[in-house]
Amino acid sequence: MKKIFSVIFISFILMLSACSSQKSGKPIEDFNYTDQDGKSFGLKDLKGKVWVSDFVFTNCTTVCPPMTMNMSELQKKVKEKGLDNVHFVSFSVDPEVDTPEVLKNYGESFGADFSRWHFLTGYSQEEIEDYAPKNFKTVVKKPRDDDQVIHGVSFYLFNKDGELIGEYPGDKEVPFKQIIKDIKAAL
Repeated sequence: MKKIFSVIFISFILMLSACSSQKSGKPIEDFNYTDQDGKSFGLKDLKGKVWVSDFVFTNCTTVCPPMTMNMSELQKKVKEKGLDNVHFVSFSVDPEVDTPEVLKNYGESFGADFSRWHFLTGYSQEEIEDYAPKNFKTVVKKPRDDDQVIHGVSFYLFNKDGELIGEYPGDKEVPFKQIIKDIKAAL
């Protein structure tokens, strides 16, 4: 009976830890890409800042518009709370289509504050398909016969050292209060 109880207890603990939004604090690999203004932007520019990122593309017909609207809402809430030094990074998963100009127009349509929200491109499709799973544990894949890119729908929170410390749903039922709480803790 004790053995069964122990197995159930350990299973319960593992399930709880799997549901947690907190990550291990793993640093991501350095990157240096091109932002919506055509300027170089990379991990070095985020040093000492807390930041939230996601993966989107501008001609997405499904999850990207709600994700970008939710990121815009998070940007607004962060500003309302007076949380300075928080940045937002949206990596394009369709870099050949998403030029800096296209990304700028896309960001403007969602009210992006470009002083704190950076839309990135300037890498190959293969690079982003390799970078995302290695650093974010998420898939990015552009099918050969489709213009819609397969990608994850999470928001990722990074601390001032560039370590991934949280992952949250970004497309629906976004836990804004929890993200703000975790941002405050990271600041």
